[in-house]
Amino acid sequence: MLEQGLSENTRAAYLHDVQTYLSFLSDEGIDPLCAKLDNFHRFTLALYDIGITPRSICRVLSGVRSFYRFLLVDGYIETDPTALLESPKKSIHLPEVLTLEEVDAIIAAIDLSQPFGQRDRAMIEVLYSCGLRVSELCNLKMPDLFLEEGFLRVMGKGSKERLVPVSPRAAEELRLWFIDRAAITPKPGEEDFVFISERRRSRLSRITVFHNLRQYAVLRHTFATHLLQGGANLRAIQAMLGHESIVTTEIYTHIDRTFLRQQVLECFPRNNKDL
Repeated sequence: MLEQGLSENTRAAYLHDVQTYLSFLSDEGIDPLCAKLDNFHRFTLALYDIGITPRSICRVLSGVRSFYRFLLVDGYIETDPTALLESPKKSIHLPEVLTLEEVDAIIAAIDLSQPFGQRDRAMIEVLYSCGLRVSELCNLKMPDLFLEEGFLRVMGKGSKERLVPVSPRAAEELRLWFIDRAAITPKPGEEDFVFISERRRSRLSRITVFHNLRQYAVLRHTFATHLLQGGANLRAIQAMLGHESIVTTEIYTHIDRTFLRQQVLECFPRNNKDL
């Protein structure tokens, strides 16, 4: 990197991007020297689903390509596995919304006999019923839980704290996860994190959460949309999601025209036959 005459900030960004990629491979149990095209595609999909923009994904993949060119030049590998890797199109799209039945189906599909089945179930319930960002889920600590009172304390973007209601079902799934969690001895400094890895004995990364719960990005959007369709005030949804601007909430909680028309017909005074 020094030979390329790049700035300090560019080198730091490059190293960060490569470390993110290597962490993903570690979670997948893959040797970087043995990575295949499918692994790069899975990594790209993981970046999409943790909210990385297409433009930033292009930058990350550029760093990964540079990393493998270095390995090729220095003789660590014989062929460049990124040769056929294409960068994503720089388009923007809104996430899909799951139905309540689909959310329940995802939760029911988790095999509780498998390691961390209960952890994943608790994570899905918290993501859906509390509308947390994945980064907020990963940084959630035990002192932030007030399950008896029915809420969580969340540290959002810009270190802004908010209180979020937690459903009884999510609280119960958390209590069941704590039974399994008690068998893990976290590393020093990681003791307070709610969701931890048995192998690493530390908090989960956003990439790891994506790997286990591919629907998490949809769940936050689904949470907001279901609240709106259930009649929740937009300002209340803004507060729970931690949006700085109500405009963000209005975009994030888009609903279809059919539902809007139905609400107008049912709620607009001139359409009320009893008046």
